[in-house]
Amino acid sequence: MNPLSRLNKFFGKLPVHFAVILMCLLWVIPTLGLFVTSFRPREAVLTGGWWTVFLPQPQAVGQPEYTKYCSSCHGANGKAIASADLSNPSVVNQYQSAASLLIMLREPINGQPHLLNPTLPSTPKDALNTLTPVLTYLQTLSGQKQASSQFTLNNYVDAIVGYKGTTDYLPDCQNKVPSTLAVMNCNASDILNPAGIGAAFINTFIVVIPATLFPIIFAALAAYAFAWLDFKGRQWIFALLIGLQIVPLQMALVPIAQLYVQLGMQSTFLGIWLFHTGFGLPYAIYLMRNFIGSLPREIFESAYLDGANHWAAFRRLALPLAMPAIASLGIYQFLWVWNDFLVAKIFLTTHPVLTVQIQNLIDPLGRNWNILTGAAFLSFIIPMVVFIAFQRYFVRGLLAGSVKG
Repeated sequence: MNPLSRLNKFFGKLPVHFAVILMCLLWVIPTLGLFVTSFRPREAVLTGGWWTVFLPQPQAVGQPEYTKYCSSCHGANGKAIASADLSNPSVVNQYQSAASLLIMLREPINGQPHLLNPTLPSTPKDALNTLTPVLTYLQTLSGQKQASSQFTLNNYVDAIVGYKGTTDYLPDCQNKVPSTLAVMNCNASDILNPAGIGAAFINTFIVVIPATLFPIIFAALAAYAFAWLDFKGRQWIFALLIGLQIVPLQMALVPIAQLYVQLGMQSTFLGIWLFHTGFGLPYAIYLMRNFIGSLPREIFESAYLDGANHWAAFRRLALPLAMPAIASLGIYQFLWVWNDFLVAKIFLTTHPVLTVQIQNLIDPLGRNWNILTGAAFLSFIIPMVVFIAFQRYFVRGLLAGSVKG
């Protein structure tokens, strides 16, 4: 191949390469940002973007703000005023949040404002955002927080135990802060606190495993019947099942919810298993029937001639040969149920799953969104691992029955 042909071939594939690289970046960059943010302290999350961790860190978190507002009176080490020694933990512990610090700073001293030059931002939100890093640096001065701490697991711990607020679970447990630990025991039992995602993890697995297995079992039986049993109306029933795929599940939410209330199945695991099974079956049967129907007819005819009945042919021939389709169906159903929010929100109110519990972690004032990063990463790490590990089965199953031979 001459150089000109190679050059034309390279530029001909350039748009494809550019599109692939762009798609990878659009997926990887937000995921990387979420991953990095999940390990950053709440003060750092509130004061800077996740990319700042790759930049030089010359100062401790909150030091510039402290220097601007406090060092002129209290000194760089916080000891200039003996009656308000900011290096004393007992003094700093009086202010467990930026809000309490703001209340104190707004009280006049000798008839004069606490802060004259410069003054705090006028809006409460901006003032709290300014004082949050100041409070962090005060904790650093008093020896309660290391100045070099750039990464932490507090976001994950707070998300698991459901610790909402302007402080973190581990430091509060260590310092025995009673006001914000009313529902916490500071031991392993907090992992299953109903307000956290620890218990939601267990609820999610309780929902996902049966809701994945039931459609596979029923779809495999139905697919074999549609593929190898000759009964009246088979094609019409199969066509009806295919048509049911276009029915949005939102149309059935209200009538099924009313039915569950009458049957006493509202907020039960059985109710959500049946819902996911029912709406997962049309596609599951369609996928399995196409794959099983594409298997060589001679194999089944030989088994029938040897005296095998339909159950033996299904168990010993159809199931082993249909494992690629079964695996891809399991992955598809697993991902759908794991990421479901609407169905779980309506039919499982007393046992929230991960997607619902993450939404419950959101503070109305948006003060603790940093713990959502840890919760979100924990919620999608398992589906991501499952999909990456079994993606070849997923692709093979989607193409099941499309090509024979």
